[in-house]
Amino acid sequence: MATLTRQQIASAAAKQGILIAFALFMIAFAFANPKFIGLDNLSSVVRSSAILGVMALGVTFVVISGNLDLSVGSMMSFSTVVVLDLHDKIGPALAIPAMFAMTLALGALIGLLVGYLKLNSLIVTLGMLSAIHGLTLSYSGGKNMDIADKAGTWFSVFGQGSALGVPMPILIFAGLAALLGVMLSKTPFGRKVYAVGGNATAATFSGVPRARTVFTCYLLSAACVAVAALIQASRSMGAQNTVGQGLELEVLAAVILGGASLMGGSGTIFKTVVGVLILGFIQNGLLLMGLQFYVQFVVTWVIIILAVWLDIAAKRGKLWSRIA
Repeated sequence: MATLTRQQIASAAAKQGILIAFALFMIAFAFANPKFIGLDNLSSVVRSSAILGVMALGVTFVVISGNLDLSVGSMMSFSTVVVLDLHDKIGPALAIPAMFAMTLALGALIGLLVGYLKLNSLIVTLGMLSAIHGLTLSYSGGKNMDIADKAGTWFSVFGQGSALGVPMPILIFAGLAALLGVMLSKTPFGRKVYAVGGNATAATFSGVPRARTVFTCYLLSAACVAVAALIQASRSMGAQNTVGQGLELEVLAAVILGGASLMGGSGTIFKTVVGVLILGFIQNGLLLMGLQFYVQFVVTWVIIILAVWLDIAAKRGKLWSRIA
């Protein structure tokens, strides 16, 4: 049997470090509180992670294409407020497609700026984060939204319903993950996304339409945000106009935890789902241990730094390098 070199071991540890850390977290939380591994708690964590997970699925395409999307949190706030407001004005049957159309329009604008005008995605989406937040406050007049007749509408099925005993948010998340997983790994479009993220110049000279591919990735991201907003609005039947504030950080953390590289060209939908569950179970475990909810933000930050470090280490084959 071949002997592994220290460099090979270090590279393997870098690639699997997050999964090892997650396993240690799970064991520690299970010992700290036996309720952590209870079926009800596990189901609750997956259900509560569905909204974040749906958003992360779309951002996975964006990150693999070599770009970022920091606007998804404020976009989710806008979409949630819009569908709740239109629900009472024109009914849920028309409110849902209207909300999807508005959200896709925002995604198309970002895709146009980043894909066709080739502006920096970090700057564009950071600016859109503030712009969409202002748009949300203007639309709502600074007020929170609430459905008047909560008992007389079928709208609650998306966030509160179930099928065969499985909560609807979990089914939506799983179904969308399966669909987008096939799209990314088994279709020509998916191969174009990897090509653009791996080397945009080479992809362009190979005949891959870079601008259209990036544009489509942002449309997919916006569509996933609309689905997440639908689940959120349906679950609570009301929302603050800042309901999605800060989610962009957690979404990006989940995608990077799943192995998608910030440099583009790598990542999978399955691993993004794993990243979402890692965040969900860690946050749940911290709460069961009696720590305050704001500790989650510190832990999330630490996890992001660790994930980025492991990502870079995996590419250079070393966990630590004396040369910057």
